[in-house]
Amino acid sequence: MNTSHIPWVLDVDPTKPGDLGVLRGHIARNNPQCKAILESLTSASFSSSSSSSSSPSESDLNVLESEVLVIFTATHHYVTPKFYVETKPTTGKVVPTWNYSAVQVYGKVRVYHLSSDPATGEFLQKQVHDLSQLCEKGIMGYTGEDGRQSSWKVTDAPDKYVEIQKKGIVGLEITVDAFEGKVKMSQELRKGDRDGVVEGFRKLDTDVGRAVAKTVEERSEMKEAQKGQQV
Repeated sequence: MNTSHIPWVLDVDPTKPGDLGVLRGHIARNNPQCKAILESLTSASFSSSSSSSSSPSESDLNVLESEVLVIFTATHHYVTPKFYVETKPTTGKVVPTWNYSAVQVYGKVRVYHLSSDPATGEFLQKQVHDLSQLCEKGIMGYTGEDGRQSSWKVTDAPDKYVEIQKKGIVGLEITVDAFEGKVKMSQELRKGDRDGVVEGFRKLDTDVGRAVAKTVEERSEMKEAQKGQQV
C-alpha cells in the first residue's frame, strides 16, 4: 500500500446536475506509488490481451481497474479535558480527544504516462498551468490587481525546460464516484463544554487554534439550530 501527498484541481460541470466532478493531479514518475500504478497498468494490459480475443483500446489500458481513494484533511488538533468547563468540575468524567475534519473521495483514475502520446502532453500542460494559477492567485494572492504582484506562469519558464520537467511526472485524472465526509468538532458535547472548547482554543492564540475555535463554534451553532427546529 502506498500513499502520496498530492495537490489537486477539481473540475465540476455546472450544466450537469449532480455531477461530482473530476480531480486532476500529477505525481513524480520516480515516486514509488507511481511505479506501483504503472506496474498495475502493465499487468492489467497483459492479462486483458491474454484472456480476450478483442484488444482493448489504448484509452482503456490507461485506466486502473481498482477504485482509488483520495483523502483531504482540514483543521485538526488535540483537545484537552481542561476545556470541558461544564462536565469536568462536576463529575470529572472526561478524557482527551482529537478534533478533525476530513473528506474521502472515491473514483476511477485515468493515468497519463506515455510521453509520446499527445494526450499526455496536453493533459500535463493544462494541469501544471491550472494548478499553478490556482495556487499563485488563490493562495499567494498574486492576482496582478489592486497593486498586487502578477502570478508566475508556466510560460515564464523556457519551453524546453518545461518539456523536460513534464517527462518526470505522470498525470492522474479521477472521475469521482462518491464523497464521504466526517467532521468531529466537539458537536457531541454539552453546550457548556462546547463553549469551553471554543474559548480554550482561542486562548491558544495560534492560527490553528483560531481555526479550530471557529469550526467548533460553527458546528455548535448548527447543533443548537437543529435542536430549535425539533422543539
